[in-house]
Amino acid sequence: MQQTTNTQTSYNAQQNTQQDQNVSSNQPEAKFNAGAVSATIWKNEFSGKDGQKGSYHTVSLQRSYKDKQGNWQNTSSLRINDLPKAQLVLAKAYEFLILRDQESD
Repeated sequence: MQQTTNTQTSYNAQQNTQQDQNVSSNQPEAKFNAGAVSATIWKNEFSGKDGQKGSYHTVSLQRSYKDKQGNWQNTSSLRINDLPKAQLVLAKAYEFLILRDQESD
């Protein structure tokens, strides 16, 4: 996993086609990075009790770091200096989801 070392937001969003979702449903819909902090958007599909299908999105927030052996690890624990980066990537994730919903209306 390659990391960004500055505080600029790097945007990596991929819109999955229906065919891509059938092949691999574990792919994120979008990912936003600011340094070692990232927010990943996941699309989840469900079937209701009445058989009606639908979908919803979840966002995972994590920080990457190198362990003592030099291997990249992920954690959901943030340090105080990570909070502004978390705020930035979460705002970008929210913006992505809101704009995506507006385009589908």
